[in-house]
Amino acid sequence: MAAGVGRDKVTRKHLESYRSMKQEIPELKYTLAHLGEGDSMLGSSVINDYRSGYPVPQAVVGVDWERLEWQKKHYEKRIHVLQEQCDAIERYVEEGIADSLTRRIFRMYFLEGRTQKEIAKLIHMDRSTVSRRLNALTQ
Repeated sequence: MAAGVGRDKVTRKHLESYRSMKQEIPELKYTLAHLGEGDSMLGSSVINDYRSGYPVPQAVVGVDWERLEWQKKHYEKRIHVLQEQCDAIERYVEEGIADSLTRRIFRMYFLEGRTQKEIAKLIHMDRSTVSRRLNALTQ
């Protein structure tokens, strides 16, 4: 489990950040796929040209390969960490909550992003009952 998100360590904060993390993964994948396009990875340096017998400063422009590789590894690592965290949260909701009704409420609220009012209507309960179920396991 990554970054403190284990079955017994899932908090309300983790559950509430799930949807944002899930949305960040394709954004990072897109950025990774388009890394280096345009002039974002161009770097410049000055060298001394000695062809004439004495040093003449010359500007050199090219791709900064070290920076490109570092950013590629950074994005890949971030995607991996986010995916592990999302998987841990999904496993917690699907396998860590024994009661079927509570599991459905958690799935709809935290993973699907439905409101308490929508959930109450779908499962034919009061909104306050949905709220109590959500609070019972996340405190």
